[in-house]
Amino acid sequence: MTDALPLLRIRNATLLPVDDSGEDVLHDAWLEVGADGRVAAIGTGTPPSGRVVEDLDVAGALVAPGFVSSHSHLFTSGSRGLGSDCTLYGWADAMYARTREATPEEIYWCVLHGSLDYLDNGVTTAFDFADPLLRWEPMVDGKRSEVGHLRPIEYAYRQVDAKVDAGLRFVHAIQLDESVGTDEEILERLGAGVAHARTAPADQLLRASVSGGVQWARRRDAADLEAEAMERFRLMNQAHFLETPEAVEHQRSRFAWLREAGLLGSDFVFGHFVQTTPEILDEAAANGCAVSWQPAANGRLGSGVADVVGMRERGMRVGIGLDDQACSDLADPWQSMRLGLYTLRATGTPPSSLLPRDLLRIHTRGAAEALGVDDRVGSLEVGKQADLVVVDPRHPDVGPLWDPVASYVLSMSLRNLRRVVVGGRTVSVDGVSTNPVADEARAKLHEVMHAIAVRS
Repeated sequence: MTDALPLLRIRNATLLPVDDSGEDVLHDAWLEVGADGRVAAIGTGTPPSGRVVEDLDVAGALVAPGFVSSHSHLFTSGSRGLGSDCTLYGWADAMYARTREATPEEIYWCVLHGSLDYLDNGVTTAFDFADPLLRWEPMVDGKRSEVGHLRPIEYAYRQVDAKVDAGLRFVHAIQLDESVGTDEEILERLGAGVAHARTAPADQLLRASVSGGVQWARRRDAADLEAEAMERFRLMNQAHFLETPEAVEHQRSRFAWLREAGLLGSDFVFGHFVQTTPEILDEAAANGCAVSWQPAANGRLGSGVADVVGMRERGMRVGIGLDDQACSDLADPWQSMRLGLYTLRATGTPPSSLLPRDLLRIHTRGAAEALGVDDRVGSLEVGKQADLVVVDPRHPDVGPLWDPVASYVLSMSLRNLRRVVVGGRTVSVDGVSTNPVADEARAKLHEVMHAIAVRS
């Protein structure tokens, strides 16, 4: 019995592996994907002979790892353009009003649409904050104004199903509904959501996580409850924290809650982490915490500019997240890299402190490192998942590639994206999904969003 044929061979590539080899670029490169969907071999010059399922000559195009979004809210894909005159909380009121009355089946189509949108745009792995069972309620002085309505558990389940059906790799984050029920009831709901998430294929669900809500919690022991959930269900934690200039002192006071609960550590990721202090950064770094940076959303919502250079100088793992499709509006990883770079430079960061190659790493391998999944995704290396993008700098033409990495970050865009591959299988060509449910997902999103709006 012969071995299964390799899935894919890519040749004549300008390869940007984002690995630790010290080689930013491999010219005249080839890459072969095994039948298991992992990178089997990488080289330059003439590729090995032998049959493969698909042989792809990319004629010098750039081939790089699929992007990793370290912070996403995929259910917001149908809520773009809202709250355009607002900062965080006003925008959230406007955006959540559109999904507030969604049923489990309706939220499925929102998440499916958002997941396919990510894949079409070259994002192959996402940390996704599921829309909680506890509905959004307006904030007053930085705190939840009241206890919201609790949705049925199927609302959580269908958001997992949508990501699986899209073919996206993901880390699934679930918020503790800490103001409804006893502690055991709260943990049981979380456990049910985690158990359903873990029915997803192992090569798609990379980790499960608490969606940290201490920033807005109504109870003093919310951090302790999250710590118990992490230990009981083997979870990481990413928390929206110090995101907005509103109620800054209230926000900063909650850092002590995290410390006292023992949450600070390598499995804790700060989302945004804009309104920090040097002391907070020092302590977070000393405890091995990571950060997810959302430059597009931070700019859109007037949240401020994160001290990314200071974080990296302290040794913190930093990744880029596209955040809500409703507050980045366009899930474009090239836009995010450029916005991050340009915003920092425009506010006084020396250009030499953060280079284009740093931005590429932060949005691929760096994001995977922040999430603790870099053993599987984030770079093109033998043994890792063959998740990649093929980007053609000649259509439209950007001229000679004097520095391919710099041109990739500074000159490429979605218009240059020719192909997206996940596990050696093509999932999008020229921005068009190969998923058989893609057309239905587009139609359903419009249908369900209008239906929800009418009911609301």
